[in-house]
Amino acid sequence: MSSQSATKQTIPCLKTVALSDLIEEKLQEYFRNLDGELPACSFYAEIMAQVEKPLLKVVLQKVNDNKVQASDVLGISRNTLSKKIKSYKL
Repeated sequence: MSSQSATKQTIPCLKTVALSDLIEEKLQEYFRNLDGELPACSFYAEIMAQVEKPLLKVVLQKVNDNKVQASDVLGISRNTLSKKIKSYKL
């Protein structure tokens, strides 16, 4: 077995998915659905929470709940990850 096949290969972040385009599309749709109204004043925090929770959940699933690997993938400390897991009840 070659050393290359024995090592798990990683791809550059967001190589194949224009995630920002998907998010922008959904935000445009959200504002269209508001029919001219503006969202609540805590809109930024609400959006961040709605993005962060599924991000953490999916990354944790992909690394079989290995917090060290998940924190490496996310670029945050393991302590920060643990606090977020607790706050989102994941």
